[in-house]
Amino acid sequence: MSRPRVCVVGGGLAGMAAALACADAGAEVTLVERRRRLGGATWSFRHNDLWFDNGQHVFLRCCTAYRAFLERLGVADRVRLQSRLDVPVVAPGGRTVRLRRSRLLPAPAHLGRSLLTYRHLPVRDRLRLGPAAFALRRVDVDAAETDQWTFGEWLTRHRQSPAAQAALWDLICRPTVNLPATEASLALAAMVFQTGLLTEAAAADIGWASVPLGELHGDAGLRALERAGVEVLTGAPVTAVDRPPDGRAGFTIRVADSQRVADAVVVAVPHTAVADVVPDLHGLGEVRARLGVSPIVNVHVVYDRRVTDLELVAGVGTDVQFVFDRTVGAGLDRGQYLAVSLSAADSYMDRPADEVKAAVVAGLAELFPLARAARVVDTLVSREPAATFRGVPGSRSARPPSTTAVPGLVLAGAWSATGWPATMEGAVRSGNTAARHALLAAGQTRRLPARPADEEVAV
Repeated sequence: MSRPRVCVVGGGLAGMAAALACADAGAEVTLVERRRRLGGATWSFRHNDLWFDNGQHVFLRCCTAYRAFLERLGVADRVRLQSRLDVPVVAPGGRTVRLRRSRLLPAPAHLGRSLLTYRHLPVRDRLRLGPAAFALRRVDVDAAETDQWTFGEWLTRHRQSPAAQAALWDLICRPTVNLPATEASLALAAMVFQTGLLTEAAAADIGWASVPLGELHGDAGLRALERAGVEVLTGAPVTAVDRPPDGRAGFTIRVADSQRVADAVVVAVPHTAVADVVPDLHGLGEVRARLGVSPIVNVHVVYDRRVTDLELVAGVGTDVQFVFDRTVGAGLDRGQYLAVSLSAADSYMDRPADEVKAAVVAGLAELFPLARAARVVDTLVSREPAATFRGVPGSRSARPPSTTAVPGLVLAGAWSATGWPATMEGAVRSGNTAARHALLAAGQTRRLPARPADEEVAV
């Protein structure tokens, strides 16, 4: 019996996960990526002899699919994962409070002490945090009406002041949903808090890459794919995915000046580009307009000396949202390199780079007193205008499932109906789900990737 043939269009995390899952199941796989690199939205570049990531991507201990993906690539030892959630939250002037979980208490009591001693809020607001957290734990994230409210509206109904929303709830909502609570869908935000903070005590321990993302995902992914026997074509845009005119099964994928034939196709490209690959598939032409985009801006600041001993910092009362010490990963021998991540960064997209740099450098000086005496050696701004879809109320119905009306043509991407926000975990989950459906369509019934309990399918 011949091996099923699967073509994966797109070499981001979703596409690589799908390709590896199909190859591991015994399929003959071709992966096509229009860029000359793999890794999709996670990549690195060289600047002044240092490695910079396009953005600071993090994961949580509960991101089981992504962590298994790192194991599959053989790079699980090149990430840093906290032994327990511990986030220093710094206000201008350097006043620091730590959001830290207990090692002994179960969720959600594991955060009780941190919330009661969270001095960035007055006592009255702190006492209201616990009841709101228990109420959020009971929200039905699958109910249709949950996706009709903003998270901010829900918080207001549960006596969370604007100060509490800005100084605490947005610390988690903004970087995970890529929107502030006032705009984010309650369904997405509740899913984040329930999965990461309110169900399992260790779920929200934070992890991030110790090496450049291009090495962690792109380089390691290419090696893993080639070891698995996957044909990898980079710098090769797909111009069309054609079905036989007589209704027979199978696809012809036109790649630049060549073509490939496959029993199933996984389209794993951003939602802003999917209609360009399969323009005749009903409904996909509206996906970009219905989901929209939400940008992320990263500002990279290199100092001539160390200005903080903290490797991860959340800012409160400042435009500097999250700060990561990337000195070692960048290859910097002297001084310190801080990467500042600004999620839901619409207000920064049209501002001149020098203005953004100046605002962030000034913000860092407010948070870290030692930065005031340090010399800024280099600054750089990287912008991702369409970093994620816009997870506003009603966005759930705009996210298509993996399966489509065309048997054998399946979708993958963090923007599809994974139930997760647009994260690395969501991307890998979507790739695994797409692989399962592609293999089934190609006639493979054994060695299939496991089906997630929350998987959505086309009706």
